Amino acid sequence: MKKGFLLFCACLVASSFAFAQVDEKTAADQALKTKVKSAEIDSAKHWKCTGVLGLNASQTALFNWAAGGDDNVTGFLFANVTLSYKKDKWTWDSNLDTELGETYSSDLRPKWRKANDKLLFTTKVGFQMHPQWYLTLLGSFNSQYRPGYKYLNDEAGNKELISNWLSPSYTDLALGVEYRPNDIFTIGVYPVAGRMTTCLEESLRANYGLPQRADGTFKPVMLNMGLRINGGINYTLVKNLKIISTLTLFTPYTAKLHDPENGQPFGNFDVDWDVAVTYNFLKVFSVSLMTSLKYYDKVMIPGKDWDGEPGHPGYPAARVQFKEIVGLGIGYSF
Repeated sequence: MKKGFLLFCACLVASSFAFAQVDEKTAADQALKTKVKSAEIDSAKHWKCTGVLGLNASQTALFNWAAGGDDNVTGFLFANVTLSYKKDKWTWDSNLDTELGETYSSDLRPKWRKANDKLLFTTKVGFQMHPQWYLTLLGSFNSQYRPGYKYLNDEAGNKELISNWLSPSYTDLALGVEYRPNDIFTIGVYPVAGRMTTCLEESLRANYGLPQRADGTFKPVMLNMGLRINGGINYTLVKNLKIISTLTLFTPYTAKLHDPENGQPFGNFDVDWDVAVTYNFLKVFSVSLMTSLKYYDKVMIPGKDWDGEPGHPGYPAARVQFKEIVGLGIGYSF
């Protein structure tokens, strides 16, 4: 009887010890899960993603229309998205601003034409020196996806190539100081800025200011050191109404050293100014207004000769470029 009682007690103690181990393991697992979840939540607090995405389209159909015009369909995709990370004194911001659109008209030759095309990617890492001042290292890439043409509008549908992938493209690497008074507005001055201009299409290099060799041909790549100034606004004015604007100015220190006769003088700024205003309604529909203003000192564009008769084509020269798009379609703002 004693032996049985002792055996029962031993089993009871062993079972209690086993259950205690299970409880300890369960508690440890639960604590680990809580710790991991807490770390995930804490990490997520450091990230922020804002922007707009959309698909806009328009269609025109005419039948016996006395005023004239062309049947056409136009559609384009656009995105302007910023991903930001901030922890302690460090920040990392990346922005993608892109558009791609196409127009179809049954009365034109060729029928399909590029409507708009933009690829601009910017990323920057900042270290907080003062509550509103950051030492910043910036990189950016600006080009387009597809070939662009000047159309001659003849029966044969002849066209002239005026741009292409990496023709041109502008790649910048800059070091400077950025002022961020709030989450809406930023301005940065980068006194140490390198710009690489490329043009893979040999026939276009003279139009985009690439340096000329002694034999009369043009180099595919140009490197310049210069001054870069940035400004940006990312603001939600009211619910579903978002305003995004970026301004980039660049002027080279070294262009005249590489090309004393034709190099871009310091103080002649290249300008890129983009504005996007979007309003979402009924959750999925959006109205958008987008504008782009550009001026590149060494980009030669044929146009009016202001000293000659109106309408006569003038000599190629640096000119203000402007594009405006109003669209209605499907969009999402966040």
